[in-house]
Amino acid sequence: MRTFDAILPYLKKSYAQIGGGIAMLILVDVVQLAMPKVMQFAIDSIQNRTIDERGLVWVGLLICALAIAVMVLRFFWRILIIGNSHRIEKSLRQDFYNHLLKLSQNYFNHSKTGDLMAYATNDLNAVRMLFGMGLIAAMDIVFMTIASFSFMISIDFRLTLLAIIPMPILSITIAYFGKKMHKRFALVQASFASMSGKIQESISGIRIVKAFNQEQAELKKVDEVSLDFVNQNISMAKIAGFFHPFQGFVIACSMIITLYFGGRSAIRGDITIGGFIAFFQYLGMLVWPMIAIGWIVDMYQRGTASLNRLNEIFTIKPEIDDSQANPEITGLSGKITVKDLRFRYADDLPIIFKDISLNVEAGETLAIVGPTGCGKTSLIELLVRIYNPPPNSIYIDDHELYRIPLEVLRRDLVLVPQDIFLFSDTIANNIRLGNPIASLEEVYEAARIASVYEEIMDFDHQFETIVGERGITLSGGQKQRVAISRALLTDPQVLILDDALSAVDTKTERQILERLIEARRGKTTIIIAHRISSIQHSDKIIVLTDAVIKERGNHSSLLRAGGIYHDLFEKQRIRAKLEDEEVES
Repeated sequence: MRTFDAILPYLKKSYAQIGGGIAMLILVDVVQLAMPKVMQFAIDSIQNRTIDERGLVWVGLLICALAIAVMVLRFFWRILIIGNSHRIEKSLRQDFYNHLLKLSQNYFNHSKTGDLMAYATNDLNAVRMLFGMGLIAAMDIVFMTIASFSFMISIDFRLTLLAIIPMPILSITIAYFGKKMHKRFALVQASFASMSGKIQESISGIRIVKAFNQEQAELKKVDEVSLDFVNQNISMAKIAGFFHPFQGFVIACSMIITLYFGGRSAIRGDITIGGFIAFFQYLGMLVWPMIAIGWIVDMYQRGTASLNRLNEIFTIKPEIDDSQANPEITGLSGKITVKDLRFRYADDLPIIFKDISLNVEAGETLAIVGPTGCGKTSLIELLVRIYNPPPNSIYIDDHELYRIPLEVLRRDLVLVPQDIFLFSDTIANNIRLGNPIASLEEVYEAARIASVYEEIMDFDHQFETIVGERGITLSGGQKQRVAISRALLTDPQVLILDDALSAVDTKTERQILERLIEARRGKTTIIIAHRISSIQHSDKIIVLTDAVIKERGNHSSLLRAGGIYHDLFEKQRIRAKLEDEEVES
């Protein structure tokens, strides 16, 4: 992707505002260019005694009118161009976020939150400045340079040539320092991303930091990344610190030349005093484009560096897409078939599954048990296409998984993961996440099934309680049950609980699952759990270990088989008895 490919569609949409703003800008420049001519006329007329007091009043009124025109026109071009740059930034940020939403989980596994936050803040701000003030400066440079030179040449051609002698030095300096600014700004943005990520990580894990008394260690880490950010900015400032003053030196040289040679011409009478003053004013107008060249180079290098960083994101293609989907599939009933599934996350990583096969009829409850790391979570992440499974290995309602549109799949298969995430909003709105139009009574009913209704009603603001960032004001068990309520409210054809009740006690877990199975009669439910006592009423149970399904059946048949499931059940029963004895004593 070329640097400006991502931004061109936004510029095309706003060509009317940009064109109008440029027209206003040119009118401002025309009015400003007229002022020295008015001053030249007034001064020469005074020198030649060809103007009276009434004429001077009219000249003053004309200058006042021109100043008002500049003020009004400048107001409108700022509204049109700068306002439009903010709208472009907003649209670009929305599309950037929308693109992130389309990217697969695998991308976020390898990306830092701080980097993405830097893209959405500093980089987009640099792009906005480029197409706001940067665009204005670029147009002003072109128009004012040509117009000022034209008027200067009309006053004295030889003096104009003398005044622009230092200009080539400025062009060479701009070319040299422009490349350095581009590289330095890219390093500044990378350092900002690193610092943002570190601070975000420290704040997110503040409870762990405090629990392990690591405040000073974290402070040192943040200090290190902050110092690097300061050093990168100082490095950038050193270039700007030489570049911009050097521009001023070159401009001063032009003015000294003009003052000396122009003053001599005025003394000799080669040009009038009014012409000399007008020439000096036009040279002053030329100073702005000369300064703006450095400014626009700085802004261009920053903006293009940021655009290149954004383009890297926009060129990433989602691994999970609807390229093979059949749009005629609009709903699912819940039958799941897995055929000879072999899977690993990457060629250099261990194999997760070897020829896994299973069948779940619509309306059945499947329980998955097995040791930690055996692939229970991986299996359900393949079912809902968080990761792509091998082709022709997973079928839902006899549709190959890739043929099902993602919107349908994610609507009818709802996953409650191990890592619960709640938004900093009310409990009611967190439960309504998948069904925003649900009534309050429906929210209550979902909470009752998840056995969290009574606890929520004990809060001061009940269901209007703000749970805080990531649900920090709730306990682990309450967060899990709120998440289950959220899933139940969508009434999916397939509900998947990935160890989503690990933070509640055995009695509460059993109570929730009994209510849940009763409420979801006729719909498919998949439960991953470590407590066998909670899943013994499932229609089917599979035991995953060593990348294969070692055992399958129902609770009774698996106990009779005397295998892994039986051993796990006996160990848990002994542990439960010991815990009961401890409580009693």
